[in-house]
Amino acid sequence: MTVAFIFAGQGAQYLGMGRDLYDQEKLVQETFAKASKVLGYDLAKLIFTEEEKLNQTQFTQPAILTVSIAFWRLLKTRGFKADVMAGLSLGEYSALVASEAFDFKEALLLVAQRGKYMAEATAPGVGKMVAVLNAKRSLIEEKCKEASAKGVVSPANYNTPTQIVIGGEVAAVDEAISLLSQAGVKRMVPLNVSGPFHTALLKPASEKLAITLEKLNIHDLKVPVISNITAQVIKQDEIKNLLTKQVMSAVHFDESIELMKEMGATTFVEIGPGKVLSGFLRKIDKNLVISHVEDCETLAKTCELLGGGA
Repeated sequence: MTVAFIFAGQGAQYLGMGRDLYDQEKLVQETFAKASKVLGYDLAKLIFTEEEKLNQTQFTQPAILTVSIAFWRLLKTRGFKADVMAGLSLGEYSALVASEAFDFKEALLLVAQRGKYMAEATAPGVGKMVAVLNAKRSLIEEKCKEASAKGVVSPANYNTPTQIVIGGEVAAVDEAISLLSQAGVKRMVPLNVSGPFHTALLKPASEKLAITLEKLNIHDLKVPVISNITAQVIKQDEIKNLLTKQVMSAVHFDESIELMKEMGATTFVEIGPGKVLSGFLRKIDKNLVISHVEDCETLAKTCELLGGGA
């Protein structure tokens, strides 16, 4: 069995995420405590009781990273490991920590800064993101290109063959929606996000992140990690460059999964809050074996799937 671990991205957060395993597992408590010490605030309190803060990008990112790494550590201590890993946007940082490219403390400080830079990159109301469903990739790209006469607009997330998210400046995104509607596209869903992530509008965040990344110590990857923006295995010497570009470049999740399949992966475990990625996986290939870890029940099921008791 070739196993892939995939880590949740921003947007998967919810109030109380991880509480079940936090109450039952000392390792999860220790992971939260370490994160709180590094960040300088009580992360458990924030995640379990402060919903408004949890949904602010600069807090969301270290919160999801902490929960994801806590869950991954539970699998690791039970003897389970992945043959290949990836994560959706922010989740790529969790994958890089799990592959030992950099340590948890460094990643926490990095994603806290990343969240701050992303929040500051555009003023509220400047941008928007819309999920386009059941439309050909070539058509979406073509209409975004046409709509670019009105401003920045481009595909931001290639999630599945039937779901592509576009993002950019409001007027340009609205124009793209209009053009797609005229071309016969029926389903387009505006997303409740705080900024037009993975578009050129995030260039200021990318530039600041590049400076922060320069200080990061990069180690040899112990497990292959697939890059969001290239859908190829990341080489150690390109980690900083890829992470710099990632915030303002499209995420190719569907192509990343296809590469993992080519590498032999048949069993996929989503790690982190929610099961958004599991939903994407089912749309990409209904024959994949899929599990996720976010509470005691799903941890037990995943351990059983991978070949051992919880």
